[in-house]
Amino acid sequence: MSSPHIAVYGATGHTGRLVAADLRARGRDVILAGRDAGALKALSDELGGAPVHQAALDDPAALRELAGRAAVLIHCAGPFTHTGKPVATAAAEAGCHYVDHALEQHHTKWMFDTLTEPARAAGVTMVTAMSFYGGLGDLLAGAVAAGMAGIERVVTAYAVSGWRLTTGARATAELLFADTQRITFADGVQRVGYVEPRNAVFPFPPPLGPRTMIAPVPFSEVVTVPRHVRTARVEAQLTAATFEEEQAFTSEHVDAATRAGSDFTVAVQVITEGGGRAGQARGRDLWRMSALTSVEAAVRLADGLGPDQPGVYAPAEAFPAEPFLRDLERLGLFTLSLEERR
Repeated sequence: MSSPHIAVYGATGHTGRLVAADLRARGRDVILAGRDAGALKALSDELGGAPVHQAALDDPAALRELAGRAAVLIHCAGPFTHTGKPVATAAAEAGCHYVDHALEQHHTKWMFDTLTEPARAAGVTMVTAMSFYGGLGDLLAGAVAAGMAGIERVVTAYAVSGWRLTTGARATAELLFADTQRITFADGVQRVGYVEPRNAVFPFPPPLGPRTMIAPVPFSEVVTVPRHVRTARVEAQLTAATFEEEQAFTSEHVDAATRAGSDFTVAVQVITEGGGRAGQARGRDLWRMSALTSVEAAVRLADGLGPDQPGVYAPAEAFPAEPFLRDLERLGLFTLSLEERR
């Protein structure tokens, strides 16, 4: 692959703009891609004239042409239930590395089930679920569990306040919570079926303390974590108060500064028969955290610093988890705390 460009599909959305701006700030050559030619041209003008590429989701030739122009394609346009397959397929067919922001369980499973062999044949790396929800939990689970044996359970817990959903995020949330065929991982087995949600209490460390949680939530960790952590059970949880904030669902058109006002703590417990270990990341602006996480992954792939073998990977499967998290911490995205290995 000779092209140095990194393509951003969904570049005119909130996350896509953050991704594109950060890539430009790093001096990277960017292709701004999406469905709205006018919005792409306006963004290009804002960013000093980056090339644009219009490609509809139902135009596989245009999507393949986009992927053929780039070394890496970052897919930012959700819901991935609808957008994931055409964009990811185009990347695999064109021989382009790929990173997406999906948190949807079924898209993540589809990536592993369907695109692993095409990615290997094309010699490319595809990293799915490289986002805040799902992705940060996967990376933390990988970092905390490193070197541990006899793991019985991995719990990822998200405490989020001040979340302002974009149009795409709201559509994704509605799809996720309406899904009656959820993926779970228990007793060492992945299952698909109806799951009765419950209230749980997760013991976040101070200053947050214990919080009432929705458990389980249908995030991608149940698909990704078992790929790199030997465990009998994986579950993701989210603070019940997150969706009790009415403005979360009525803020699709707020300005970027308001949207940046979220606070988060993501904690992981890795539990064994004799105890376990924990870790957490505390920060502000989950959107920026998500965007720069995908940038870090894409830059590594573009620079030849990805996995030794091509294929489809979870975040902590593609990159050493703790060093990757430490690099994100150095960017000011969060403060990382990992219990010392005992």
